[in-house]
Amino acid sequence: MLGLRFRAQHPIDIFIADFYCHSLKLVIEIDGGIHLNADQREYDIGREAEINHWGIEVIRFNNDELEADIDQVIRDIKQACVKRKMELE
Repeated sequence: MLGLRFRAQHPIDIFIADFYCHSLKLVIEIDGGIHLNADQREYDIGREAEINHWGIEVIRFNNDELEADIDQVIRDIKQACVKRKMELE
């Protein structure tokens, strides 16, 4: 996408990112139904805060979004990539 490389299941410290773009310091997370659980949401917030501490941005999508409108998800990811690239320049 946009000439960028995303690594699947990439380790970041003690975490595993669903997809990670090193050049943009960008994580894409795809959340299943378990992430609707209050305890899991709380864990995700803490995990994201730790990842942000390293200067890495996290964007999230859930399975329903992917199934309902994958084209919109792809547009959102492209937009996030362009925005992130501008922030890092």
